[in-house]
Amino acid sequence: MRTIRYREALREALVEEMRRDERVFLMGEEVGHYDGAYKVSQGLLKEFGEKRVIDTPIAEAGFAGVGIGAAMTGLRPVIEFMTWNFSFVAFDQIISNAAKTYSMSGGTVKVPIVFRGPNGAAAQVAAQHSHSVDPFYTNIPGVWVAIPSTPRDAKGLLKTAIRMDDPVIFLEGETLYNLSGEVPDEEELIPFGKARIGREGDGCTIVAWGRPYHTAMQAAEKLAKEHGLECEVVDPRTLRPLDEDAILESVRKTHRCVVVHEHWPYGGPGAEIVDLVQREAFDDLDAPVLRVGSLDVPMPYATNLEKLVLPTVERIEAAVRNVAYL
Repeated sequence: MRTIRYREALREALVEEMRRDERVFLMGEEVGHYDGAYKVSQGLLKEFGEKRVIDTPIAEAGFAGVGIGAAMTGLRPVIEFMTWNFSFVAFDQIISNAAKTYSMSGGTVKVPIVFRGPNGAAAQVAAQHSHSVDPFYTNIPGVWVAIPSTPRDAKGLLKTAIRMDDPVIFLEGETLYNLSGEVPDEEELIPFGKARIGREGDGCTIVAWGRPYHTAMQAAEKLAKEHGLECEVVDPRTLRPLDEDAILESVRKTHRCVVVHEHWPYGGPGAEIVDLVQREAFDDLDAPVLRVGSLDVPMPYATNLEKLVLPTVERIEAAVRNVAYL
């Protein structure tokens, strides 16, 4: 094992897969000569050249469509959005073409493409650049959705995504690129639909992914230290498919559940997990399932207001104490 940063883990995945398979190429804004807006693609242009590391104009619908067409003809594109907020411009390409072509062609045309880039709020980028897009894309049949929380998961899941024959929505936490963590020296392909238990416990299940996973871990440590309540933190890793068995197994052990996410409260994968738990583990619950998400408002620019909107340790702790009757 060695310790590297989240962005370096993603870069290693790209490099290894591009070396392994010459059909893999990277395309997006500033991915080449600028080495990537977040330096994920640093050095790739020098190694692979302009035919496989392609800088594009600011035209998401255009280069997303080009990538989808390339995937239909047998190549394996990785399309980088400078931020997932900009993917809204390419929404029709992703929904109408990438997600539906395999089904509408009767299984004769595969679309092996990965759309990736930073997701969620950063710091003072305001309402138009702070979307957590999980709810939008998990609603679409025909795509897989991965959202890694650690460098190890970032590398292992991205390698798996690039090798898949279906479109993958790969959501990277915008504030996680500098996060350091252990990554194995040997090749590791992390399967989709297999959750990770970040912390074991029997007092309450906390389901969290992306940046909120780390906030949930902090809350769990605080609850253990101050109240002696050992929470189990479950990171789904992928939201499509969702590891329902892992979540239900944890809830049947703890008898309580809090779901933590960065997206807005109305609808989305958080609500789906609540539905899953109350439907499949109702008799095991000792309290209602609660959610902690972003407040139902456009993201403010001011730092103090931004902190109020996003999930916090204090709000997670309050929710857990509620279901644990503390």
